[in-house]
Amino acid sequence: MTSFEEFRHARVIDCKQGAVRAVRYNVDGTYCLSCGSDKKIKLWNHKSGLLLKTYGGHADEVTDAAGSCESSNIVSASLDKSIIYWDVSTGTPVRRLRGHAGGVKCVCFNEDSSIAISGGRDNAVFCWDIRTRRLEPVQMMREAKDCITTVLCNENKIITSSLDGCIRHYDIRAGELTMDKIGVPITYICMTRDEQCLVAACQDSVVRLLDCESGGLLSEYKGHEADDYQIECGIMSNDTHIISGSSHGNVFVWDLLESKVLQNIEISKTGGVVHSLATHPKRNEILFARRRDIYIYTSEPDGDESMDLT
Repeated sequence: MTSFEEFRHARVIDCKQGAVRAVRYNVDGTYCLSCGSDKKIKLWNHKSGLLLKTYGGHADEVTDAAGSCESSNIVSASLDKSIIYWDVSTGTPVRRLRGHAGGVKCVCFNEDSSIAISGGRDNAVFCWDIRTRRLEPVQMMREAKDCITTVLCNENKIITSSLDGCIRHYDIRAGELTMDKIGVPITYICMTRDEQCLVAACQDSVVRLLDCESGGLLSEYKGHEADDYQIECGIMSNDTHIISGSSHGNVFVWDLLESKVLQNIEISKTGGVVHSLATHPKRNEILFARRRDIYIYTSEPDGDESMDLT
């Protein structure tokens, strides 16, 4: 088993935007985004708890957001059936894109942030060229039989998860589709940093590790409770520890290789679903969303100047 330093509480931020629907780091982890039921996105210095900017323009709850590769733009998804492409510094919408027949649940950029990819309750995945003024998607994928819960982009491949229990791999260049059938609703997926494996949070209270190429099951992680909530999972930047929220106010940390629970973090004694989380791209730091708050946990040494909590 790899050495493990327990995560400890570093800060809590009251986002004051109703319920926090998603929390995300930017590409290098210097700031974070919170998506709220108040129809807004907020940009935070999570080390100090300072609110840097508020982005308002959606007509319904914001469900997801992603920062571009150079951190100058944000793309957000909302239940108002649209995605918005934002200028980070001015806080203004650059482009509003519509096409989904239902609320949009997830969004991401491709590697160079020239394409935004969205997935919705209408079971559709759309690709948008945001470098142009074109308002229609450049590609549409409608193979899913239920709500899209995650969209990922890895080079020329788009990977999606759905409540129909399938992970779909779209090879854009070759025009090919492959599918891994898990058999239970998948609420979130993320990829290991070495791009060899996928981590899938499932509604049967099991997190699964899958081989990215074959789709084969490598390991399972249990102990948390998902119930009927769409709980997210994550993996630390060194690819050694799996993280998941739970419906009972706890966060679980497992050893990736041994599937052993290393830490059961009680976020709150009063419960509350810990549904969204984000792992720092470089450090041993995690963001959790619970109700109206963001919680920051770290296992970095106390002397780490990059996590100044004064």
